[in-house]
Amino acid sequence: METHFLYARIAGEVKPHRILMKKTLTLFALLAVASLASCTAGPKQLARSVDDWDREMYVETPLMNGALHVIPVIPIVDFVATIGDILIVNPWFFWSEDVWDAKGTNFEHTSVWDSDGHLDSLAEKPNSGFMKKN
Repeated sequence: METHFLYARIAGEVKPHRILMKKTLTLFALLAVASLASCTAGPKQLARSVDDWDREMYVETPLMNGALHVIPVIPIVDFVATIGDILIVNPWFFWSEDVWDAKGTNFEHTSVWDSDGHLDSLAEKPNSGFMKKN
């Protein structure tokens, strides 16, 4: 005789709903601890390094860069780098240095020679014009 998983079995007192509830609570507790230990604020060193690699490749070989976005090598590497930043890099810099001296750690992007012009950052020059090449 098979019972529904939400009901306790009479023989052996196995209560799958309680086991499921304990596993669910454990999972939520681990997620809560991980979210408190993680940090999205920070220098984002890994993801920005991938962004620099992506940008440099786009300037040098746009077709190869486009192919690596379609395959999707660059998006996967960027996702893994972002997870690494959230779990390791950002919390380290945020909690070990930046909170205590009230100054954030900067990430300096690599400079790339622009053979076909460049776009200005809208954060730095908001009046530079959207999609306006310099």
